[in-house]
Amino acid sequence: MMQVARESGWIRAMPAVFVLIWSTGFIVARYGMPYAPPLKFLAVRYALSLICFLVWVRLAKVEWPTRRAQWAHLAVTGILMQAGYLGGVWAAVRAGMGSGLTALLVSIQPVLTAVWLSIFAGTSVTRRQWLGLGLGFAGLVLVVWRKLGQGGEVTTVSMSLAVMALVSITAGTLYQKRYLAPLDVRSASAIQIAAALAVTLPFALLEADGIQWNVYSAGAMAWSVLALSLGGSSLLYLLIQRGSATAVTSLLYLVPPCTAVIAWLLFAEPVTAVTLIGIGMTAVGVGLVVKS
Repeated sequence: MMQVARESGWIRAMPAVFVLIWSTGFIVARYGMPYAPPLKFLAVRYALSLICFLVWVRLAKVEWPTRRAQWAHLAVTGILMQAGYLGGVWAAVRAGMGSGLTALLVSIQPVLTAVWLSIFAGTSVTRRQWLGLGLGFAGLVLVVWRKLGQGGEVTTVSMSLAVMALVSITAGTLYQKRYLAPLDVRSASAIQIAAALAVTLPFALLEADGIQWNVYSAGAMAWSVLALSLGGSSLLYLLIQRGSATAVTSLLYLVPPCTAVIAWLLFAEPVTAVTLIGIGMTAVGVGLVVKS
């Protein structure tokens, strides 16, 4: 009975833990970006994450998918949700787009997902959910608005990279929900990351600069592997497996507000009254979307 209660508590906590971990992505970028080209950093992250997952699979004696179709579907989602999304975000920031604007563009995903489902998949999105999506996006704009002019100009290259990231994670989420049956998250994540590494590595080798290893870049890499890849990516996989695509993607609305709070704690970045109002609006909006 206690085991069931613990499992139920963990399932309820999964969305909050995912948002907290995923929100540290831009913090990691702030620490690691000055010392590493984006694709080289991601290639090393994928390689180390793959090693960790392979060891985990071996020690836990986890079964691998038995059908070729499952391997192929996992590879597609890995390329979209790892290589396409993370590569686009990191490269866009490196190309000069401010982190606030990048976060805002990528966070359009819940609306894009809902529109796709309602038009092409015949899935009903209720009025309450549309209201929640709109309210959440409005709150998100309030949170990141003061950062939109920071971090450099918007160019064709940086905008294209951010849009690529947005399309990649949206398509990956929809694809996984449509084609992937429930699988063990450890072996599934290993296959996804291996596919992301295979796609990212050739482009990483084209980057002229190397990684400058110091306490900041090493710390960013360690957190990226242990928390973001092993923790955050695995939780995202499980959440998509368990919930509706619209409800899961709406959680990403909470990432920029949570990042703002973390940046306030770590870097003393100001959190204004407008930011707090935006966080409240976003939380209410997400609540309207995910409420059963």
